[in-house]
Amino acid sequence: MSSVTAATPASLEGRRALVTGGAGGIGAAVVEALAAQGAHVVVVDRDEDAAAKVAARVGGSAVGVDLTDPEAIEALDLDVDILVNNAGVQHVAPVHELDPAKFQQVHDLMLRAPFLLARRALPGMYERGWGRLVHVSSVHGLRASAYKSAYVSAKHGLEGLSKVLAVEGAGRGVTSNTVCPGYVRTPLVEGQIADQARVHDLPEDRVVDEVLLARTPVKRLVEPEEVAGLVAWLCGPHSASITGTSHVMDGGWTAT
Repeated sequence: MSSVTAATPASLEGRRALVTGGAGGIGAAVVEALAAQGAHVVVVDRDEDAAAKVAARVGGSAVGVDLTDPEAIEALDLDVDILVNNAGVQHVAPVHELDPAKFQQVHDLMLRAPFLLARRALPGMYERGWGRLVHVSSVHGLRASAYKSAYVSAKHGLEGLSKVLAVEGAGRGVTSNTVCPGYVRTPLVEGQIADQARVHDLPEDRVVDEVLLARTPVKRLVEPEEVAGLVAWLCGPHSASITGTSHVMDGGWTAT
């Protein structure tokens, strides 16, 4: 086990966590990592059946919800100690061809929803004097790539939101941090390959090395379990002074 995933056994015993986009990819890995430390995890995803399967593996619970719908968020039980904003979607298109409705949809899911969820969760966290907000951002919260204006701008906004939450939660036992992976081996990334091949005029089998990892010294995709280990560590017993930070896991991309 790597040092970042090493934690006191059951260090989150008695804590209740909610993970969005928890039915697969990074989200499912986060669910398992938090449950392994003793948390009861609520798996939130628009695919309720898939969320229920993940929840069943860890003894958690599942809720099917469309996070682009503010009324659906309002109906959620946000009495939680840990909130992991992970749900995301990608759309690849140049700005002059991007449908404004698609741009708005990306922002509704990846920026407005985290704000609404945190807004609902914070009163209980403040009352108990303990809370952990972890937002799965991206290296694209710190850098830009062509054809991803909706995603990049939403992730940059999420970075700013996390910092404000950190400042407001200081002194109340509530921390807020982001995790910024590069390209992770998930359906979201795999689903980009055809679009990237089209906009870059490349065969699909060349996209990973020549587009996705072109600026990354470590020539491999990040594994979901690596991201989950970092998320869990930020919720663990040694994280009280870590807030307002962005934790980069990008294979050296931002170092070049």
